[in-house]
Amino acid sequence: MAIQLISYPNLQGSLPLRVARGHFATSHSHINYYIDLTMTKHRLSEAREAAILLCAKYQMSTIIDTILCLDGTEVIGACMASELSRAGYANMNAHRTIYVVTPEHTSGSQLIFRDNTAPMIVGKHVLILAASVTTGYTGQAAVEAVRYYSGIPVGISAIFSCVDTCEGFPVTSIYTMKHDLDDYISCPSRDCPLCKAGVKLDGMVNSHGISSFGPSR
Repeated sequence: MAIQLISYPNLQGSLPLRVARGHFATSHSHINYYIDLTMTKHRLSEAREAAILLCAKYQMSTIIDTILCLDGTEVIGACMASELSRAGYANMNAHRTIYVVTPEHTSGSQLIFRDNTAPMIVGKHVLILAASVTTGYTGQAAVEAVRYYSGIPVGISAIFSCVDTCEGFPVTSIYTMKHDLDDYISCPSRDCPLCKAGVKLDGMVNSHGISSFGPSR
């Protein structure tokens, strides 16, 4: 099956949101839109645009020492670190720079940091960056990991979000379900209205992308 993507323009800038409507499964839920953030995560021009839009949502009083990148958002994270440093945001690091770090995932989906990267979390003000925040599961796991390693979470950023807050922190995003995809559905498989209606899955989705199912499903 060929996934047909539709692009929605972003009125704040040139960054588009590419989506495909259907019936998809993630590791935590069933959704009715696949949101393709591949180009935003890997094309420098789009990553830079995303970084500018996200950084504009933070106050100069926010201290950011480290950006914790989830879902393959390292390029966006590096652009955010550059933008925040250029804009003069405060950080407490000895060399007045911002760390950009990615966690390691255990087989049980726990986030861990090795001895060489843990110092970038311990005692640091950490901004969590995700591609999307839908169920809040990923954001919650990241906040818990930062706190476990004695870091100080200061916020959660995402390209797309379904929630306004996660673990008590506001979720800042470029696109939201409320304003951009108001018919977006994310729910446990047992509660999925598409499953109950007998609609077959179109594909499996994770942070790497989509694996679509062929006609012989």
